[in-house]
Amino acid sequence: MVKKEVKIFKALADETRIKVVEFLKDSEKCVCEIIPMTGKSQPAVSQHLRILSEADILGSRKDGTSIYYRVKDKRVLDAIRMLKQD
Repeated sequence: MVKKEVKIFKALADETRIKVVEFLKDSEKCVCEIIPMTGKSQPAVSQHLRILSEADILGSRKDGTSIYYRVKDKRVLDAIRMLKQD
C-alpha cells in the first residue's frame, strides 16, 4: 500500500500536474482543452498526463481521435486542498 501512496505523491510533486488535476476536478476534459490551460507544449502535457495516469490519479477514454481525462479518485483533490490550507 505504501508504494501506491509514494507513487501518488511523486506524481503530485509538480506544479503543472497539480494544476491539471485541479482543472479536471469537475468534469473530464479533452487533451485539446488541457494543453492551453497549462501553457506547455503538447509533448510536455502528454508526459504529465502519462505520469498522473500511471499513478492511478487520472483515468482516460478515447473518443475517435480525442482522449478525455478525468480524476479517478476525488480523495486526491481533498489531499491537494488540505495541503494548500494555511
